[in-house]
Amino acid sequence: MTDVRYLLLAEGFSADPHYGKTARGVLRYRRDDVVAILDSTRAGEVDDGVPVVGSVNDALCFNPTTALVGVATQGGRFPPEWIEILKSCIAKGLDIENGLHVFLADDPLLAELAARYKVELRDLRRPPSDLSTATGANLQVPGTIVLTVGSDCAIGKMTVSLELDREARSRGLRSIFVPTGQTGIAIAGWGIAVDAVVSDFIAGAAERLVVEGSERGGELLWVEGQGAILHPVYSGVTLGLYHGSVPHLLVLCHEAGATEIEGAGGGPHPIPPLRELVELHERLALPVRPAKVVAVALNTRRLSEDDARAALAAATAETGLPADDPVRFGAARLVNAVLGMG
Repeated sequence: MTDVRYLLLAEGFSADPHYGKTARGVLRYRRDDVVAILDSTRAGEVDDGVPVVGSVNDALCFNPTTALVGVATQGGRFPPEWIEILKSCIAKGLDIENGLHVFLADDPLLAELAARYKVELRDLRRPPSDLSTATGANLQVPGTIVLTVGSDCAIGKMTVSLELDREARSRGLRSIFVPTGQTGIAIAGWGIAVDAVVSDFIAGAAERLVVEGSERGGELLWVEGQGAILHPVYSGVTLGLYHGSVPHLLVLCHEAGATEIEGAGGGPHPIPPLRELVELHERLALPVRPAKVVAVALNTRRLSEDDARAALAAATAETGLPADDPVRFGAARLVNAVLGMG
């Protein structure tokens, strides 16, 4: 994937950290591969040195090879205006990578158009057809497996995993980021979106991922967490990923100041204190491999720097564990904790 030149499709959401999460993640962690961003509401602007264009035609001067669907659309489906954008990409000879639950390759019109223009439609969330249950091969993986877990969804578990991997690699360690969601797959170029896997096979998919991460040379595997154990909607994928990846260590992620799980319905669903979350996640480990929480990663984006540092100090006082915001202050303390250097 070294020759990919991305046009990020982010119509209406290129500046949105939630609905534009895929675009923002790729822009941060694959910046050198992004040549333009499509968002007609910001056409003419520049985002992190990348030009924002208003149409596919306007992007062609930057020689993209692949259009990446960088947003979560309403209901996970493509509205009519997006279908026209996708058709335009295909007609201009661009491959398309799509991370939504709706698969482009299953759309007869788009598939026929792609065949005509000899482009590839890659649905990042489509799971491998030969997945099955876990076999125990996960317990034979050499090295150290670290899973990010969280107090809620969409609080930065992928980002924390990527920052920890980046810090570990900067130290010369044989470190691998293990992608478990569509954005991680777009960034790393491999992986399985575990939330699209049949529930019985989620642990098997997680097992396959840590085995492959080891085969790719990783001695320190950072598994991207999904969902949250206490989220009434997404806890199933969280537990399947936990037991299938059989981590040795856990990094607990939390958004500073958050007190209630979002998007759960029928609430309120309060977030327990951090010390209780540490105990809960450790109790849920498989007896064959007990896992310990070794650090707390706080998302402090809504706080001033002074308040952020106070929140980190409070998290350490409450849990007795090192706490830091790896995006804001760097990942060194958290990596030190994983390596037993804290």
